[in-house]
Amino acid sequence: MFDRSIKIAPSILSADFANFGQEIQAIEAQGADWVHVDVMDGHFVPNLTFGPPAVKAFRPHVKTFMDVHLMIAPVDPYIEAYAEAGADMIVAHWEAGPHPHRTLQAIKATGTKCGISLNPGTPANVISELLDLVDMVLVMSVNPGFGGQKFIPSSVQKVAQIREMIGDREIHIQVDGGVDPTTVGPLVAAGADCFVAGSAVFKGGSVDNPEVYGQNIRAIREAAEAAQKTT
Repeated sequence: MFDRSIKIAPSILSADFANFGQEIQAIEAQGADWVHVDVMDGHFVPNLTFGPPAVKAFRPHVKTFMDVHLMIAPVDPYIEAYAEAGADMIVAHWEAGPHPHRTLQAIKATGTKCGISLNPGTPANVISELLDLVDMVLVMSVNPGFGGQKFIPSSVQKVAQIREMIGDREIHIQVDGGVDPTTVGPLVAAGADCFVAGSAVFKGGSVDNPEVYGQNIRAIREAAEAAQKTT
């Protein structure tokens, strides 16, 4: 069932690459709501990460919800492979090709949930004709390609614009980039409900010391829920 409760989605891009299975289990045990998988192709963004076989390997370890963020271009030829690998939601970029409407149709045809993402330099209004196709809008609050970047403050206004555009549709707003306890409050007030956090969750912890992950997740959640109560 749809709800706008706060969801924390740690990005395993910041996890220990030698221990993905244990890392996924650790963050879920420590309170993660979703597991976020950042797929990069070295072309659309300046980094290389996970192909469908890697996502398929993650799948048995994910007991919550796995959203797969495709930062690749072209994107359409790979949608079915990531769906078959076990994604619960596939998110494609508006900027990844000339026909985003067709891309979203292709995602929906696989039976997975469907999201559209916007880079920091892309205005919110470009997705106005796509909202009836999506389950989530992902606002990039850093330029995609690397973890640990500084939050772009204008992202708050973009979230507010998208929230107004959504109206009463059952669509999540996710924010990815520089999310931590100091930045999450204004984003919640603007209308976001799902937050990707990489270094802010994984910093200081490990599979041998997972309680730190829990502390980091709770700090983000508490700041978000405090903002939600005053909104």
